[in-house]
Amino acid sequence: MAAALAGQCEAVVVCGREEPGFTCIRDWPEPGLGPLGGLAAALRHADKGGFSHVLSAGVDAPDLPQDLATSLAGEGAAIVASQPVVGLWPASAAPLLEGFLAGGGRALYRFADHVSARKVALRAPLMNVNTPEDLP
Repeated sequence: MAAALAGQCEAVVVCGREEPGFTCIRDWPEPGLGPLGGLAAALRHADKGGFSHVLSAGVDAPDLPQDLATSLAGEGAAIVASQPVVGLWPASAAPLLEGFLAGGGRALYRFADHVSARKVALRAPLMNVNTPEDLP
């Protein structure tokens, strides 16, 4: 995952847990919010660090394409249709996500709809690895 992202991003950040060898940041505004807490932390980090976008991916999709960022590039936010945690988000969406969370929003699909994120179908569906049996 890190290698696939590093080839497409200026920096790789792990959200929500400590992972040796990486810059790690806590979920925001608190732990336990699932992917939205990690995305909120990443967007805040990107916005404060001068990055234009966040390319997000969960650790359960180990087969990210090397051209993922290019595939998702375009106007506004975009998510992979089959894996919404995998997406390209403008850093300027940080306050929108903060407001969404403050209003009780907890679903990634709902936030994607809230910011009119484009749903992009990739050439091949991404793996969704939740157990060792899910690996090829």
